[in-house]
Parts: sequence; C-alpha cells; structure tokens
Amino acid sequence: MGKISLEGLEFHAYHGVYPHERSSGNKFEVDVVVETEIQDSAFQDDLRGTINYEDLYSLVKTEMERPSKLLETVAHNIAETILKKFASAKNAEVKISKFNPPIGGVCKKASVVVATFRT
Repeated sequence: MGKISLEGLEFHAYHGVYPHERSSGNKFEVDVVVETEIQDSAFQDDLRGTINYEDLYSLVKTEMERPSKLLETVAHNIAETILKKFASAKNAEVKISKFNPPIGGVCKKASVVVATFRT
C-alpha cells in the first residue's frame, strides 16, 4: 500500500455563496492524497499499475470547473469521483482552500478537508 498526492494545485474558480464570488471567482488551492496499491507498479516500473498523476489532475480540474456554493460539495465530489474512476484507490482525502475568503476580516485562506473510503 502507498499514497499518491498532488499538492498545491491552483485554480481560478467560481465557488461561493455570495453573488460576487460566483461572478468574479477566486483563487483556490487543492491538495489530494489517494491511498492505493503501488507495489506492482513500483517493482515493474509500469505506469499501468498505478494512478497516473495527469489523470488525477484532470479529474480535479474538471470538478473545480463546476461552480458550487460550498467547498464541502466540491471536495466531496472530487473524492467520490476518485474512488469511482480509479479501482485501485482505497481512500481519498481532498483539501480545498479558498484564498482571501469574504469573512469580514483578514484571513489568508479558509479550507475544507473531506475524506472518503471504499466500502
């Protein structure tokens, strides 16, 4: 067993409750960690036995392009889609951070972490 992670993925997206967030968008950062079986691919040096980083990034990008009011919804959708798309994924953890959230004070970023597990 091992973990594959993509850290610091940056997107300009249109997630938020307020109209200005959904019209002008904001900067977001996404971190993804997927627990998967990696021994076969490690020993055979073969990409077919693991989760391709490019495919994982593409999945995250597609979900980030779908506007949503809540980061919880986006993170959940990403995590669930990972488990559906990659049969070898045992669990997925997704952290989404919104930079300069509109909270009425100084805040560099607000984050949500969602974890899903294959049953």
